[in-house]
Amino acid sequence: MSRGASVIVAGAGALGLASALALADAGCSVTVCDPAETPQASTVAAGMLAPVFEAVLDDAPFDLLIAARNLWPALEARAGVALDRSGTMAVGEPAWLARVARGLARLDVRPTELLRTTIEGLAPGLAPEFDHALLVREEWRLEPSQALAAMRKAAEAAGVQFRREAAVGVGDADILVIATGADQRLAGAAPELAGLTPIRGQILRFMDVRGAGVSLRTDGAYAAPASDGLAIGATMEPGIAEAKVDPKTLGPLVAAAGRLYPALAEATFAISAGVRAATADGLPLVGPSSTPRVILATGARRNGWLLAPLVAQIVTACVTGRNPGPYAARFDPGRFAAA
Repeated sequence: MSRGASVIVAGAGALGLASALALADAGCSVTVCDPAETPQASTVAAGMLAPVFEAVLDDAPFDLLIAARNLWPALEARAGVALDRSGTMAVGEPAWLARVARGLARLDVRPTELLRTTIEGLAPGLAPEFDHALLVREEWRLEPSQALAAMRKAAEAAGVQFRREAAVGVGDADILVIATGADQRLAGAAPELAGLTPIRGQILRFMDVRGAGVSLRTDGAYAAPASDGLAIGATMEPGIAEAKVDPKTLGPLVAAAGRLYPALAEATFAISAGVRAATADGLPLVGPSSTPRVILATGARRNGWLLAPLVAQIVTACVTGRNPGPYAARFDPGRFAAA
């Protein structure tokens, strides 16, 4: 496909908006279709761009994730997305911290070891028993709602059209890009979508705790400060496709909040839930479907924000006939069929 192709992007979340903006910048005529006023999974997120701890704690491919993170400054400048580069601090039991330190060493990431006085300055109110921490500056953070608004504004300025409706297929366009997460309504247009597993994620947000500071990682939870409240997350509930809050499953998160910040033990919080999509290997489906004129950009599990600029780069290369780069093969939507 050449420059100037007409493209429908189904989905206005992080992957859809990043792809729409990149396609418009490449000279394509782009229309984004999404029936929701607010994309669900992209807003129900802490916005952490976390290549290091995803690799250390979840065995995610560090080379790929750090390559995606390295594309963010360009998107930050292009779309006006604000990135917080304060970093992420690991706190926890000594045995857990030792395991994290070994993981960081395997990645050749050198953290800054912190003692209590510095820890308190970076995370005010953190429980006093956390007197040792590892600070990783390679991790950044954004505020999802603000980032989506900035990306949409940049896309509109680039000529992207938006429709408050669901895409039903390629129609009269040259290409359909499916960036609809766990939604299966376009499975008839792309059989690869049937291989996605929905995962419900729930996050607590303490609205009275606002402001800056580093993100925290601890055993089984994270904390991310933001202007709309401190986020504590997140559950990972495979097989649940309904974005419905379920307080019965939130015990571990509530306990983690009180363990990290004693003042939160009796504090009130809001709960948000979203559904993400995941593949068997944890990497998204990005690239041509077996259906002609259909390209996939979905299934990023919990790394949609981190991977967004890399996914957009590959999608744009597929549409314009350029080289999609060294990571495209690992995202190939046909990789499971081949296996």
